Amino acid sequence: MSLFRKIFGANNPASDIEKDNEYGQFIPNSDSPLDEKFIYNFKKNGGKFLYCENSSEIKEQFENILEENDWFEKEALCHESDLFSLLDENKINYNKPKNPTFLFANCENLIADEGSILFSSNQIKQNKPNELPINIIIIAAISQIIDSKSDGLSVIKKKYIKDYPTNITTIKYFEKAVEENFTHYGSSAKNLYLLLLEDF
Repeated sequence: MSLFRKIFGANNPASDIEKDNEYGQFIPNSDSPLDEKFIYNFKKNGGKFLYCENSSEIKEQFENILEENDWFEKEALCHESDLFSLLDENKINYNKPKNPTFLFANCENLIADEGSILFSSNQIKQNKPNELPINIIIIAAISQIIDSKSDGLSVIKKKYIKDYPTNITTIKYFEKAVEENFTHYGSSAKNLYLLLLEDF
């Protein structure tokens, strides 16, 4: 049984968001597995996490997010052709959107030690985080979870021998801080949904 089924139960992946309190009792330590650390820190940062066992659950959860937010037939910012079919099925325009409601993307990696999402120009082109829509839906796999940003840069170097991407950045804050301090300076809080695919 996977870690995610143990934590969130076997029947309803949509219930992951609702079980914050149950999971909040658990605080990982330095010896905890990367996936546990990532999920704890990601949720602590205000991210919304939906576990998916397969591509049909990705599709189902994506449609649930659209329905929950009334985003059907809106515009999305999306630069990755492998995601276009999900947008087409839901009549969401991604061809030169003038006012995109959300960013729909993959990512380079998920950073466990700070619960952040690592992007490059492959997903967000040359946009800075504060230039992206406030709403973001990310599809990622458990195998993309790594420990730190420096590990993320190493993975990118190995993955892209040619056509090395630019604009490598992370998004860490997924809700506006009640009291902003210097660690939030220059950051832009996002309403972020992560559809995390079991790929082991």
